[in-house]
Parts: sequence; structure tokens; C-alpha cells
Amino acid sequence: QVQLVESGGDSVQAGGSLTLSCAGSGYISSFYRMAWFRQAPGRDREGVATINSNGAGAGYADSVKDRFTISRDDRKNAVYLQMNSLKPEDTAIYYCAAKRGLAYSVAAGEYTYWGQGTQVTVSS
Repeated sequence: QVQLVESGGDSVQAGGSLTLSCAGSGYISSFYRMAWFRQAPGRDREGVATINSNGAGAGYADSVKDRFTISRDDRKNAVYLQMNSLKPEDTAIYYCAAKRGLAYSVAAGEYTYWGQGTQVTVSS
């Protein structure tokens, strides 16, 4: 059974930076794709960034491209999200997720394993 635990959420001013971490336990092989999603109040869960093992197959939502960077440490079963130039519209609960298979996807329904989420609040 795969378990994911996020950390690093905080309240920051617009223009600031945060790094989110996701620690995985259980069996997360190199054949798992991992991703970050976010959900703001009253909105659907949105795929933010996704990555395969060894940093391959990374992709970003247009809204965060050039501001956010996803990375992965397979030895630690960890995935990270470096967030720069944060905007108030980035405010949301951020979730780490994993799915078997390497096919590119930012569809929440395709991800099997989820963390409990970590709150990011950006004030103007």
C-alpha cells in the first residue's frame, strides 16, 4: 500500500516562494508517475505538475509554467514542488498523487494514491 504525506504549506506574500515536499512510503517503483494537484474552495481539483522517475516526462499547467518546478528523488520516494513568484490565485490545498504507469496524465481520476493535502495561502 502506498502512502503519501505532504508538507511545506504555509502563508506567504505575493511574489514569495515555497517548496512543497511529498514523502512516499510503501512500494513506489520507477514505473509510477507522480504529480501535484491543487484545489481551491469551490473549484475542481487541478493538475499542477507531473513527473516520472529520473525527472523524465515532466509537465506543467499553463497557469504555473515558468514559476513552478517539480522534481523527484526516487531513492527517497519523494517528490517536490518549488513554487516561485506566487500569486493570490495559487491559494489552494495542494495534494501529492501517484499512479501506476508512465503515461502522461494530469487527470485526477487516473491517480490512485493521494496524500492528505497541505494548505498554501498567498496574500496580496
